[in-house]
Amino acid sequence: MQGSAFIPSFLVVWSSAAFILSYVIAVLSGHVDPLVPYISDTGTNPPESGVFGFMISIAAFLGAVTMYAKYKILEKQNELAQFMTPLSNAASLIIGLMGCTGMGIVATFQELDVPVVHDVGALMTFICGVLYIVSQSVLSYKSVHVWNSLNMCHLRLAIASTSFVALVPMIICAILVSMTKLIWNPDEKDYTAHLTSAICEWIVAFTFICFFLTYIKDFQGVTLTVSTEIHDFR
Repeated sequence: MQGSAFIPSFLVVWSSAAFILSYVIAVLSGHVDPLVPYISDTGTNPPESGVFGFMISIAAFLGAVTMYAKYKILEKQNELAQFMTPLSNAASLIIGLMGCTGMGIVATFQELDVPVVHDVGALMTFICGVLYIVSQSVLSYKSVHVWNSLNMCHLRLAIASTSFVALVPMIICAILVSMTKLIWNPDEKDYTAHLTSAICEWIVAFTFICFFLTYIKDFQGVTLTVSTEIHDFR
């Protein structure tokens, strides 16, 4: 917990708890199949919907805070050792914040109540999230041997690659599923596509968490402060 490491640490712990707690409540309530439901399925019916909406909203906020803090860290590092264009750093931040906005939409609009809005939010979350961690992996390589070790760069690239590989079948199989339901029968024609899409969705979600775990070391050597200025015009 040196420096500002509590920021990504809290994000990782909170996000993991949000996914797991919602899943456990939904399964124990008999609202979803225990075998790999969609993440959104675990936040559709009460009481898990309240837990899911609240915790995912907080996770989206923590994600935005972490991304902005990482943006400021890269900005300061780039001032000391020019290794990137400021535009690439800003573009990565904007993409990441769009993903966090998508998370907020997913948390607010339930899957069965407003499916179109919910699906748009989910696509924003996963597509922008993958693009964000890919862009951050590229920026890590640009600063290798200055601010990052080569092993850390390889680790981030491996996580980002896994996320990207899982994203493609997740979207394709989700499109192939012709119905939206919480309880599935293995004999139904869309079951295989549903299961494949759900498995890939969980993989993508936890690759995000693993990626933010790699931020902890970066944040350990950084102190973030809030500056307050009062302008008295009396």
